[in-house]
Amino acid sequence: MNSLPSRPGLRARSVTISQVAGNQWHAVRNDLTVGRGYASRRLDGRTFLSIDTWQDAVFDRLAAVMLANQPEPVYTVVDETDRELTAGWQRAGFAIWRRESEYAVPTRPGLAARPPGLTIVSGDDVREAPLRELDRAVRAEVGSTVGWHTMPAEVLPWQGGTRPLDPTKYTVAVRDGRYVGLVRVATQTRRPRIGLVAVLTAERRRGIARALLDDVLGRLHSVGTEAATAEVDESNTAALALLGGIGAERTGRSLELISGRA
Repeated sequence: MNSLPSRPGLRARSVTISQVAGNQWHAVRNDLTVGRGYASRRLDGRTFLSIDTWQDAVFDRLAAVMLANQPEPVYTVVDETDRELTAGWQRAGFAIWRRESEYAVPTRPGLAARPPGLTIVSGDDVREAPLRELDRAVRAEVGSTVGWHTMPAEVLPWQGGTRPLDPTKYTVAVRDGRYVGLVRVATQTRRPRIGLVAVLTAERRRGIARALLDDVLGRLHSVGTEAATAEVDESNTAALALLGGIGAERTGRSLELISGRA
């Protein structure tokens, strides 16, 4: 939905809403498509809605029909500066669920001294068995503290050991032979994306997270990448402080809205 003004001659009752696929709806008037709606199921199992139209009345019709066809809760994401779009979803019964800040993270070596006794391994040097053990421990701690709704969509809840785990996508901190922290970076994007930084609770406040980022960002810098991206839930004060401490700059803020109880 953009900021173009509504056309006074277009009335909501003259628009027909049709489901053209299992996850797509069209709003049609006089054989002209005047709006589209989409429902997408993300990797974490949540369903997100989006609507593209320049008419408030059409937006409201599409939202009502789509909500009637989706089990709650359902979600949507909007740029915080897009007040018109936010208002449209709120008219449909959505409420703000969480806020997320987007950051550009400069890649440069020497961000932090490595804590004594800590080793950083990555790529083919990461072993799957201890990584999976660390993965289980991290997910248990997330589930019992900040909750999964604060995590990026690709960070899935633990699924009884059946979830695929690719060690080459991780950089891991090792102390006394035990994996104690990790960073996961997605590289199949326009800019490398820091998807997860996690350190076991008992190992925090020792500079491990910063050492992990130093290693990752230093290697990215060495291949000519100037910046990575990261998204952080604004309730995660520790992550915000970590990014602020390495010179990350906020580039945007998004709102996640929810309809129905989570």
